[in-house]
Amino acid sequence: LICPWLLSLFHLTDCLDSGSYHGPRWRMEPGDLFIPVDSIEEEATLTCDAKGTPPPQYRWSLNGTLINLGQDRRRRLSGGNLIISSLDRHQDVGMYQCMAYNTVGAVLSRRARLQFAYLDHFKVHTRSAVSVREGQGVVLLCGTPTSSGDLTYAWVFNEYPYFVQQDNRRFVSQQTGNLYISKVEPSDVGNYTCVVMNSVTKGKVHSSPTSLILRTDGVMGEYEPKIEVHFPDNVPAAKGSTVTLECFALGNPVPEITWKRANGVPFPSKVKMKYSNAVLEIPSFQQDDAGGYECLAENKMGKNTATGRLAFYAKPQWIQTMKDTALAIEERLYWECRANGKPKPSYTWLKNGQQLLSEERIRVEDGVLSVSVLTLSDAGMYQCVAENKHGVIYFAAELMVLASPPDFTGNVLRALLKAKAGTTVTLECKPQAYPIASILWKKGNLITLSPDGTLRLANVSKSDAGSYTCFARNRFGMSSTTGRLLVTDPTRIVQGPVDMEIIVGESIVLPCQVSSDPVLDVSFSWAFNGQLIAKGDGHFELVGGRTAGDLMIRNVQLYHAGKYICVVDTDVESLSAVAVMIVKGPPSPPDSVTVEEVTDSTAQLTWSSGRDNGSPITNYLIQTRTPFTVGWQRVNTVPEDLDGNMLTATVVDLNAWVEYEFRVLARNSVGVGEPSPVSVKTRTEDAVPDAAPGDVGGGGGSRSELVITWEPVPEELQNGESFGYIIAFRAFGEVTWTHVATSAPGASRYVYRNDSITPFSPFHVKVGTYNSKGQGPFSPVVTIYSAEIGKGRNVFAKLPSFFLSFKRTKIMKVKRYSFLTRHQGNMRKFRYNVETVILFFVLTNHFYYLFLYHAAPAQPPLNVEWTLIGSQLSLYWEPVVAMESECEVTGYQLSYRRQRHKEVNTLTTANSTAELTLPEDDDDYIIHIQTLSEGGLGPASDPIRIHQLSKLVASGPFTSSSSLNTFLLTISVSSKGLNMHVLS
Repeated sequence: LICPWLLSLFHLTDCLDSGSYHGPRWRMEPGDLFIPVDSIEEEATLTCDAKGTPPPQYRWSLNGTLINLGQDRRRRLSGGNLIISSLDRHQDVGMYQCMAYNTVGAVLSRRARLQFAYLDHFKVHTRSAVSVREGQGVVLLCGTPTSSGDLTYAWVFNEYPYFVQQDNRRFVSQQTGNLYISKVEPSDVGNYTCVVMNSVTKGKVHSSPTSLILRTDGVMGEYEPKIEVHFPDNVPAAKGSTVTLECFALGNPVPEITWKRANGVPFPSKVKMKYSNAVLEIPSFQQDDAGGYECLAENKMGKNTATGRLAFYAKPQWIQTMKDTALAIEERLYWECRANGKPKPSYTWLKNGQQLLSEERIRVEDGVLSVSVLTLSDAGMYQCVAENKHGVIYFAAELMVLASPPDFTGNVLRALLKAKAGTTVTLECKPQAYPIASILWKKGNLITLSPDGTLRLANVSKSDAGSYTCFARNRFGMSSTTGRLLVTDPTRIVQGPVDMEIIVGESIVLPCQVSSDPVLDVSFSWAFNGQLIAKGDGHFELVGGRTAGDLMIRNVQLYHAGKYICVVDTDVESLSAVAVMIVKGPPSPPDSVTVEEVTDSTAQLTWSSGRDNGSPITNYLIQTRTPFTVGWQRVNTVPEDLDGNMLTATVVDLNAWVEYEFRVLARNSVGVGEPSPVSVKTRTEDAVPDAAPGDVGGGGGSRSELVITWEPVPEELQNGESFGYIIAFRAFGEVTWTHVATSAPGASRYVYRNDSITPFSPFHVKVGTYNSKGQGPFSPVVTIYSAEIGKGRNVFAKLPSFFLSFKRTKIMKVKRYSFLTRHQGNMRKFRYNVETVILFFVLTNHFYYLFLYHAAPAQPPLNVEWTLIGSQLSLYWEPVVAMESECEVTGYQLSYRRQRHKEVNTLTTANSTAELTLPEDDDDYIIHIQTLSEGGLGPASDPIRIHQLSKLVASGPFTSSSSLNTFLLTISVSSKGLNMHVLS
């Protein structure tokens, strides 16, 4: 039983409750089944599942006839699913449809087809041989047995698994199953077997073999093509399907197959040709693919054509559907559904699974269902059905017909309604009633009818205050609701915020004070730039009492600038006051600081301005930082004052060959803003030194020495690479200056040694600078004195010698021996790595000792510097400090040779200095330095190369602080001073 919607004056019928009952809705509908006959012992399940309240029940039909499940032992329900056991190929085939129903209504599912796939065997009989001439065409028939389901065909040649390979001469039609040979050749002679496979059951059957033999009465002559395989005149093709057209011809010579469209439009890229163009395949068939197609078979003897049309069709698809609808009794229903498809679908309407026909109140026409006056019996489940010959679709919606007396539950009048005097008050009476109720209003003895249920009171005054009652009535009953109207005096903002300017960091109070009727509840809120100011913001605080909602803003920031709105809400109205606050602060940082052009003392800067933050930018400041400064320093510029409109300036008074960073700051009437991002590091160009060493002095030292000292020039004032010093000195009374050059930028001392220097002799001294760009200034001339006293030199006597031999014993097991001799308190030492030792300077009555020592220091001499004055070479290096496991350093040995000679000369010294006299020739010299210790010679320093051009400098010396580079020094003296060039 499907119950209609029945409602009494006080309650719904026992059949159903409109608030909790709903008709069936599909969750799962049945789909087509294709079952292999081989599996008929198994069960087949057609799915059917719907939701609804109460839960739906189910029925099934087969080919339009209801299945009586009570009397059918092979069919049963599981939920809504239909389960069929002991499948019967003849009884169970057909179209199935499920119905789901409950007390609200019923719906039909889509139709589902159950089919059985099978493939019978070929009839067993001997096939006649086919006799043809060579060059003749032939068709071998397959004779497909009865079947159900898609089939594929192949042919075996002679014996399995040798299948016929399709090419331009041989073709197996998947439409007929036949084998076509356009031109028989002797190699084709043999037995042919047709193989048919069912794609559903995967079953395969073989025909009896057919023999192909050649006739002996001659060879077939050439003839024009004869098309044996061609597509029908009209081929229906479904939207989205893959369409296959076949075309094959017999002929001698073998014909060539080509395709074209009747309208001449080229084939799209998706179209494929297979098997030497015998098959045309169109995937994802669309409306544009429909039309005429032509196959052309051609050889030199002639041509033949086959034509046909592809007709596009599409199953129906919804483009407009209806929705669940709840209408009051006696109202009008209008539903419309639309579907597209090819051919155009037709429409039917179902109510609870039964077809609807037009009658007095109901009109059914072309997808439209209309009911002029609804009754309770019209409630239920409706389905729109769209159908063409290629498919049918269903869409369901529920119609609820409502009937009840007026009910104000959830929509009563407010018990107390406050309104401002002079305004319009609207009282709405909106009961739930089916059909719609008639409305009247009553205040005292005054009664007013209201067609739409709304009572409007314009320009209300105190006399309009009082109780108002709304009465609602329909044919099922009557109900009422009452409320009281209170008319109040208007609320006014007596002091609101005003536009203002404020400096960042200050605090301010924005006033908002009102006068209002005492019966009203007043609340205040503030909005900033359209956003409500939330509680908990540390900058904002609402202060005041019932009639004041002032806003305090502490520590105002730039982002607090904008529009502030005070909103006053009462029971009857809402007021607001607006003010704009301008916050002024120091400018925002400039941006994009770029160094455009650099010289040795200037840099051209450009930048972009930041925000002025409420006060125009008055001027800019430029700061710089180098590796030699502490923090940022202001620099001089051209122009000197950079006004707020300038975005470029030249920084001056920079040091040459120094790496600078720049930043720009902006200033306005409030103050100086934050600095810009730092520019890219930029080095100024190099220049001739413009600073001379300071605090030039000296004196002291050893005998025959002149010690000159000075304060080194700081690195930031050296102005370029290859910085060094030029030391100039002359004795009192002399005119010519002696010049010495040193390339050590940090040098602060120079010692000139000459035996001709008498103690405490006065000298004029000055120290200048140079770099790779040229010579800088000299310091002022000062007077210093040579050393007063000095140390005497060691003199060694030449002693006679003789030979001493000894054998190494097993006890000592040493590799190195040292002999010490002592005479008159002096000790001499000799060191050897051989078993026979030759001692020189050996005398009688002397003591001789043999010692074993630690290894020599592993560290070679480092940081070698040298000075060349004429042919006199002076060398200096860092003393080597031995490790605990090494022998102490007792001195150094210098080994030197000409570059083009193998002869090596040596010189020893106890200090980390040495002097050599180099012959004036055109050869370079190579020098190594090694440590001396009880453990022997240590490793050599890096080679020191004295270039032959360095020895050509006659007017001054050359000094090097690196043993890894070769320098060329050219010095000349003129009336303008000393000219020096150093090349590396």
